[in-house]
Amino acid sequence: MDTRDFRNCLGSFATGVTVVTCKTDIGTRGFTANSFTSVSLDPPLILVSVDRKIKACSYMKDNSFAVNILRGDQEKVALHFAGRPQEQLDLQWEEGEFAPYLANSLATIECVPWRAYDGGDHVLYLGEVKNYWYVEGDALGFYKGKFFTVPSLKSTSE
Repeated sequence: MDTRDFRNCLGSFATGVTVVTCKTDIGTRGFTANSFTSVSLDPPLILVSVDRKIKACSYMKDNSFAVNILRGDQEKVALHFAGRPQEQLDLQWEEGEFAPYLANSLATIECVPWRAYDGGDHVLYLGEVKNYWYVEGDALGFYKGKFFTVPSLKSTSE
């Protein structure tokens, strides 16, 4: 199978953009991830798929973490945590009860480790949700290798 072409095919699925953050022996670390999904409401579980080749994969092992869902205007934050440092980026950190998180995200979900599974060239980390909060606003999306803004939609039943 042509892995580049398969990756292009998967890029046809529009996703949101997150930065996953955790505390390590060498300080607070984070990485950009769009392989994030809800798993269960009872118990409350989410999943993050992490490439085995990146350093962050080892940071996640048996470690609490926060998933920061990015706002539509946070493309530079996404790029920074994807390994493309952004000059003069003013990151504001908060210390959560379970993990450090980025202030001013659209939503934040704090988790403790639940399970980790082999996912081929990735590790699938499931986290049990302990805290979460969110605000209304536009989200950052990713489609076919490009960022875009997902406009906030108000409920029509209000």
